[in-house]
Amino acid sequence: MRLFLSAALLFPTMVLANGGDNDAPPPKPAVTCEGAQVYDKKTKKCVNAQESSLGTEQLYLAVRQLAYAGRYHDAQAVLDAMPENDPGRLTYMGFTHRKLGNVELGMVFYEKAIAQDPGNILARSYMGQGLVEQGDLAGAMVQLRAIREQGGAGTWSETSLRKALETGRTYNY
Repeated sequence: MRLFLSAALLFPTMVLANGGDNDAPPPKPAVTCEGAQVYDKKTKKCVNAQESSLGTEQLYLAVRQLAYAGRYHDAQAVLDAMPENDPGRLTYMGFTHRKLGNVELGMVFYEKAIAQDPGNILARSYMGQGLVEQGDLAGAMVQLRAIREQGGAGTWSETSLRKALETGRTYNY
C-alpha cells in the first residue's frame, strides 16, 4: 500500500478542517509512502505518523488522501497520531469506520465530535451522508438544516450532503 501525500502548505487550515469548500478530491500526492507512513518535508523521508513532528494540517491532509484512495485502515493509523478527543480526529474516525462498514461505530464518533463542537459541519455532513446510505433521509435533512443554521450554507459540507440527498451518492473524502 502506498500513502499519498502532497504539499500541505498549499491549503489553508480551514480547507483541511472543513473538508474543503468544493467538490474537488484531495490533491494528487507528490510523494508516496508505504502503509500508514507520511512524508515529512523536513527530513525528506517517509516516517511513521506517531513518531513524526508533522503538524495537524499535514496529518489531516494525509488522512483525507488515504480515505480518497479507499485506504481507511491506514487513515485510522494516521489518526492515532492525533489527540484522542480532537474533534477533527473524531470526525474522521467516524468517516473511516462508516466507510469500513462499521456504521454504528462511525455514528458514535460523529456524535462525540458534534457534542464537543455543535458547529462541526463536516461531522454533520458525514453523519448525514451516512444516514442517506441507510435510507434515513429525514435524519439527513436534520443534519443539513443544522449545517445551514451553523452558517455552513455554500460550503463543501453543505453541498456534499445536499447532493447526497438529491442523488443518493456519497463522497469518499
